[in-house]
Amino acid sequence: MPISKSPERNTFQKQSYLKKLKENPEDEHAKAMIDLYNNWNEQGLKQQEDPEWRKNNMEYDLRSTAWILEKVRESRVYAQHLYAAICNNDFQKLEVVAILKDDTWSASWRSAGGIIADMREGGDYIDWYCSGIQNNDPIEQSEWDSLTLEQQIRHKESLAYVAESVVTDEIRADLLTLGWRVMPEN
Repeated sequence: MPISKSPERNTFQKQSYLKKLKENPEDEHAKAMIDLYNNWNEQGLKQQEDPEWRKNNMEYDLRSTAWILEKVRESRVYAQHLYAAICNNDFQKLEVVAILKDDTWSASWRSAGGIIADMREGGDYIDWYCSGIQNNDPIEQSEWDSLTLEQQIRHKESLAYVAESVVTDEIRADLLTLGWRVMPEN
């Protein structure tokens, strides 16, 4: 299966420089930053083609396994739970060599958000970044009534979100099925 990718991945920060360049076509700093982000994307795509990158890499397993991609694409809550689990945790591939070498895999919050965006084939890291620390308090009826249907759905979903580093039972079981375990905290 090919690796899942969001066409908007790594565009969030680049957008501000594109805007600056539109306002001032001679802005050398904006040009340099756009080049930096373009090169970063090219390097990332080349890296993903390397068979070595795919070894002992939970990101690769997540982005190339049909059943877990389907779960992430069908449910924003599941996607957020997976994002939260990836944050502040270490994972180990359930293979003898990885266990004997005590090899682990982890990702930053920003990378975790990007992985979820890639899995959903849309958006960028910022769509998930810090999603577990939002204000998820219920709202008053009058405020609820003023929301669009999409906003109401998003609010209901956010009430089910979990904090970064929380691993739900469903996510833990799915990662085990995928061949990965969450390492206990030291």
